[in-house]
Amino acid sequence: MSDTSNLTPGTGVNSADASERADVIVVGAGPGGSTMAAYLADAGLDVLLLEKTRFPREKVCGDGLTPRAVKELDLLGIPTPESEGWIRNKGLRLVGRGMRLQVDWPEASGFPTYGLVRTRQDFDDILARHAVSKGARLLQGVNVTEPLREGSQVVGVRAKLLGEDGRATGDTATYRAPLVVAADGNSSRLALAVGREKREDRPMGVAVRGYYTSPRTHDDYLESWLELPGRDEHGREVLLPGYGWIFGVGDGTSNVGLGILNTSKAFGRTDYREVLKRWVAQMPAEWTFTDETLVGDLRGAALPMGFNRTPHYADGLMLVGDSGGMVNPFNGEGIAYAMEAARLGSEVVANAFTRGRHDDAARERVLETYPKVMKDALGGYFTLGRHFATIIGNPQLMKLAVTYSLPREDLMKLVVRVMANLADPKGTSTTDRLYSALTRITPSA
Repeated sequence: MSDTSNLTPGTGVNSADASERADVIVVGAGPGGSTMAAYLADAGLDVLLLEKTRFPREKVCGDGLTPRAVKELDLLGIPTPESEGWIRNKGLRLVGRGMRLQVDWPEASGFPTYGLVRTRQDFDDILARHAVSKGARLLQGVNVTEPLREGSQVVGVRAKLLGEDGRATGDTATYRAPLVVAADGNSSRLALAVGREKREDRPMGVAVRGYYTSPRTHDDYLESWLELPGRDEHGREVLLPGYGWIFGVGDGTSNVGLGILNTSKAFGRTDYREVLKRWVAQMPAEWTFTDETLVGDLRGAALPMGFNRTPHYADGLMLVGDSGGMVNPFNGEGIAYAMEAARLGSEVVANAFTRGRHDDAARERVLETYPKVMKDALGGYFTLGRHFATIIGNPQLMKLAVTYSLPREDLMKLVVRVMANLADPKGTSTTDRLYSALTRITPSA
């Protein structure tokens, strides 16, 4: 990708006045933030998209995109041709208890029948460029430090400006808007500043990954290993609740990583980088997953799941993506849900500004519908995922699930469809009807 340091139309990256204004400020140019900025700018709103780092930049991720994420890319208007580095895959290869089972992505209404792999260094850059092409003003090197408030209402943000080297320049800026969208990740400085703490009744995960040069760089399937060896509080070997992955990146490397849930008693007492190293050491030598072929460092990140921070809107601040805990508890997928929340949220925001352009109270009433929109879209499914996360936190149940489920291909096809959230709520298949029934009777997250 070429340099993106001057993506701000007409002015340049850090040329904001001390009190620059916009209709909407979006903090964080990850998948959720850039998607939101693109939709809102396309709707005619003046959008400031603030990003702390500079593109291209790396993020900890598996780099695998399910058909649900591909659908969001299609809706956004992002082309994904293989000739431009998008690596297609046919489905999941599940490995466990000495067995290997390949499950193709289902033919589900409204979803493509393929997934993709794209590194976050490229992926986020592409989405940010798309937002700019729609008219959003991207400012890079802007480290948002706190919300600007009038009473309880968030009316903008304050920021420190960073140089090309990522260090503070000593300059500061203030940006004002009737709405601020926090797409600033798991730690979400903005959400914390207004008192929206993480909910302890929601699962949390951790992911660790590295890139290895390997002949497995090309693969038609995303590979998931369902057995990750860990130790309990007594030092006995147990299965950790989570999975390992091997995703071919197509550039000579494979993304190899693991995701673990906090529903295990071993959570917080386990060195996950060491788990990853022990795991890859057991793999065939010809795959070359060794310290010598590791490109860069092993890196980790938190996975906030199941709406672990709420409310998703109040008093001028809207949460999108990881800031609102929008990661699937079934499989740790976050990109699809960040983009989906941005799409749904942008519809609410555009409607709010149409109805309340000259009426703050009318705009606020529409914005306050966003939490219900998200609950209706994902609440029941995320609640099911929370129960699933609790169940597999028991090492014995995890072992039984892998042992008795993996040999049953029809059952695993159902499991894959549910875990990747590819059922059609309005469909007539057995899987679709079961999905609809479960989400109807499950309280929203």
